[in-house]
Amino acid sequence: MAAEPSMPTTGHRPGTDIALHLLGGFRLLHDGAPVVVPRGLQRVIALIALRPGATRSHLAGLLWPDAPEDRALSSLRTALWRLRQDPCCPFTTAGDTVRLEPVVRVDVDALVGTAARVRDGDDPCAAATLAAGRHDLLPGWYDDWVLADRERLRQLRLHMLEELAGHHLAAGRHGEALEAALEAMSAEPLRETPHRLVVRIHLAEGNAFEAVHAFYVYRDLLLRELRLEPSAAMTALLDETLAPIRDATRDRPGGPRRPPTARVAPRGR
Repeated sequence: MAAEPSMPTTGHRPGTDIALHLLGGFRLLHDGAPVVVPRGLQRVIALIALRPGATRSHLAGLLWPDAPEDRALSSLRTALWRLRQDPCCPFTTAGDTVRLEPVVRVDVDALVGTAARVRDGDDPCAAATLAAGRHDLLPGWYDDWVLADRERLRQLRLHMLEELAGHHLAAGRHGEALEAALEAMSAEPLRETPHRLVVRIHLAEGNAFEAVHAFYVYRDLLLRELRLEPSAAMTALLDETLAPIRDATRDRPGGPRRPPTARVAPRGR
């Protein structure tokens, strides 16, 4: 197929605020008002937003994976023609590639940008960072490309929250660190990293009881759900901290001493 020249869609009112939400479900807003988009076109818009600059062949193959290439490309041309007739979500074609116009604000882009700022050590708005990506990508959609991006964004958010907690912990901002770690824990309760962060934060504050409590809450959860024990790295956090306390208590004059271990003779002897 011959490449087309760069061609933006037209018809949207200049100055219109266009927001595309894909986290928590498909929503397209013009100046805050929802726009009704047929499900078939929702899939096209969502994929263009998630694969900016993708070629037509790539988009068509993802949208119609079971169709022959010619038919898939024909279906994509029809969908793009329909979007140009009613440019609810303006896009630009350049050569053989398609992307949304910059006027369209996509919540996925905001999540990716926030994660990049946290990774670079910046300190974005705390409330916005904790809320970013709190909902799954396009819940109820089961296309392969949706499932792959849903997991990618879920992992991106978990690492972002853990990095944020680590930054706050290193700076001595224990309250903010705990808030970020608990947010990550809420997103994936069985993931060890946020639980380990919570233990570290409590230990940094000198709250040994809270640290031990957090450890055993996670240990009980892991045993109940997966029949697993926490990793050696997490167990070592408490061993290293509590061993001197146990030793000091055992060696203190008049302090409680551990009773001698009873030796049991093997049966049959």
